[in-house]
Amino acid sequence: MAYSELNAPMRTIMTPGPVEVDPRVLRAMSTPILGQFDPAFTTIMNEVMEMLRLVFQTKNKWAFPIDGTSRSGNEAILCSIIEPGDKVLVPIFGRFGHLLVEICERYGAEVHTMECPWGEVFEPQAVIAEIKKVSPKITAIVHGETSTGCMQPLKEIGRACRELGVLLVVDAVASIGGTDVKVDEWCIDGLIGGTQKCLSVPSGMAPITYNERIEEIIQSRKKVERGIATDEDNQQVSLSRPIASNYFDLSMLQDYWGPRRLNHHTEATSMIYALREGLRLVLEEGLETRFARHELHEAALVEGIKAMGLMLFGDRKNKLPCVTCIEIPKGIDGEAVRDMLLNEFGIEIASSFGPLHGKIWRIGTMGFSCRKENILFVLASLEAVLLRQGFQVNRGEALQAALDVYVGKKEEMVASQESLC
Repeated sequence: MAYSELNAPMRTIMTPGPVEVDPRVLRAMSTPILGQFDPAFTTIMNEVMEMLRLVFQTKNKWAFPIDGTSRSGNEAILCSIIEPGDKVLVPIFGRFGHLLVEICERYGAEVHTMECPWGEVFEPQAVIAEIKKVSPKITAIVHGETSTGCMQPLKEIGRACRELGVLLVVDAVASIGGTDVKVDEWCIDGLIGGTQKCLSVPSGMAPITYNERIEEIIQSRKKVERGIATDEDNQQVSLSRPIASNYFDLSMLQDYWGPRRLNHHTEATSMIYALREGLRLVLEEGLETRFARHELHEAALVEGIKAMGLMLFGDRKNKLPCVTCIEIPKGIDGEAVRDMLLNEFGIEIASSFGPLHGKIWRIGTMGFSCRKENILFVLASLEAVLLRQGFQVNRGEALQAALDVYVGKKEEMVASQESLC
């Protein structure tokens, strides 16, 4: 049987991940392959670590990607510090809090949870009170919860964890590169990012960082793989229980990413190229400028949605800037709307999970997808589809409301420049 040449359709991807990949990242992925220990490639690896520290806003020694989708980063940090019986507290306010519970349970942790309704976040003092009650070794929490479009404040929680001697591990997969995440200032011990969201790199890597508090635990459990261990390695075998996973063993990955360059796996060369270029573009734009861009296009989308006659879902005070959740109007088939957007306009938006399945749409404004033309296109197309579905839309109002945001921002910038003259 003959197969035709691969020809994927062009899409405007407005989901909370994956998102459209910056063309410059795609070009970087076509760079010739190098051996993983070629000095030219290890130089690239070192540059990736340097750029990750800047994006994570940390001075941590360790900042590197885990090969695998975002949850591989969660698993790598958690499995490397959890020993059977360790207490872990997981505050849950959406789907991915439950994922953290799953991972911790599989590595033998004694998991304690607290929950709030989906669409809300925790008051920091409530989490701190639970930490004091449970006295966990680790608090593991999501920063930006894409299933609900909410963002958990972390600064107070981080400082309390540090004072109480508790490790704070944060899933920032959805937020890194799109909104402020201050690893050092917020006293985060271990943090996991994702490539396929605000960094606008294909899915397949999970950038992580962790500090010396976590490194100390990892080193105490260090074990070098038998096939590559030296006599010295064998003499230094720890008496502690070794890390349960081989692939996600951070003690071995430190030797791989560090000066020793001890073989662990064959690096995903093209993905390293992609990540390097994605990080370079973030730093070229500047963190504050990038965060402001995400806030601007979020504001235009939100005003357009409201002007159309739709209701937003979730806590507006603690909204994740790069994900907007919309209540599906009564009597409207949410999946029919999504199907028509995809089939007639080539636009993809998302539904949600669990108790919100079939109740909300989620529109992502992340990374390269976060552009004015995309915002206007999705608003115009959604209005057209809702009209076909029988919803009484405020015709023409959505685009005008979004344009008002953009015009207002432009006038603000002009006035600011004039004041400097």
